[in-house]
Amino acid sequence: MDHSLPRAVEEALGWDGPGQLGVQFARGSLSNTELVRRLLTPARLLDVVMRRSLENPQFRCFKGGEELHPDAYLNPQVTLRGQTIPMANMRRLGSLLDEGATVILDQVNTFDPTMEVACRAMQWWAREHVQVNVYLTTNDAAGFDLHWDDHDVLIIQLDGEKQWEVRGTSRPVPMFRDAERNNTPSEDIVWTGTMKAGDVMHIPRGYWHKATRVGRGDGQSLHMTLGFAKRTGVSWLTWLADWSREKELFRYDLDRWGGSERQESQHRELAQKAAELVSTRGPAEFLALREQEAIASRHVPHLNILGPLEAVVCITEFPPHIGENSETVTVLGAGKKLTFAAKAAPALRLLLSGNPVRLDEAARAVGPEAEQVAKILTREELCASLTPELSLGYTDLVTNATS
Repeated sequence: MDHSLPRAVEEALGWDGPGQLGVQFARGSLSNTELVRRLLTPARLLDVVMRRSLENPQFRCFKGGEELHPDAYLNPQVTLRGQTIPMANMRRLGSLLDEGATVILDQVNTFDPTMEVACRAMQWWAREHVQVNVYLTTNDAAGFDLHWDDHDVLIIQLDGEKQWEVRGTSRPVPMFRDAERNNTPSEDIVWTGTMKAGDVMHIPRGYWHKATRVGRGDGQSLHMTLGFAKRTGVSWLTWLADWSREKELFRYDLDRWGGSERQESQHRELAQKAAELVSTRGPAEFLALREQEAIASRHVPHLNILGPLEAVVCITEFPPHIGENSETVTVLGAGKKLTFAAKAAPALRLLLSGNPVRLDEAARAVGPEAEQVAKILTREELCASLTPELSLGYTDLVTNATS
């Protein structure tokens, strides 16, 4: 996928790829500040909030550094049939923001097509699952107190300004479920300063940080946080535990009553088989299968009764793997394995590129079989019909994408 955001982030931070994620703190600025306005504006965020049924904790509001009860900004809307649907009370929310408050919407990529596509582009780039949260802070409102995240983050300032303080780690690579608590902030201040529209910052897992607008007077700040849920050695061992079920030995009960000699014998047998499992299924296989087995995210299904399939785009969580030989082409992605005749290879490379593809143009570029291949990929949910709404998420952000 040839999306502007990964390239812009690399340029801003001086990176040559995603390999620097989680390595060290980094900060820079986008050369094209128009990109941030294309991604999201405060007005568009509030429009998203207004038009959708949202609940706490996905949608939260803070004032004076304290989280407000959902009744302060959500209203139960009752339908004609007596069903209750939580909706934002825009009048109350507007008053809170006018006084100075922070609103947070987690997983905005599930609600907005531009954020959906940007999130998918960052996943294809990093080969890790990504979630996008957005934070709108107004006037002198405070943000979160000093804290650390259990994942690497990229912060992009979309509008306004916000003051930040970033500190180093007090425990190397801490985890959400960990062997020790990580409650004492580091005294090592890495950076303090103001993030302005177009600025980008990378905060590795475990780095303490806080952000605020206290003392800045009138104004606002909108930033997006891309959270990268990278896999660890613990993740690999958990995956190996699932594979152990294939071996009969691991399915037997642990011997509680057989005496120390029998227990030691069982321990030796289990340890030997565990060592064999560790040696035969390495982290590289775990990471590859994780990508191939990830099911595609929600999308609008193509229905023939609504009209012909005219344009498609690949919607897999990660780039599909395309394997070619002299007779066949194999596609691995979205938890499926598809096999095509070798002549389908050019169409598959085009349709699975991550860029939007019009089928009439694809037929002229790679041959008439492109339409049939596209129908198969759409039916198997590696691709989706490019609806007008989804198309807007690509316009001006992905090569050759127009609404």
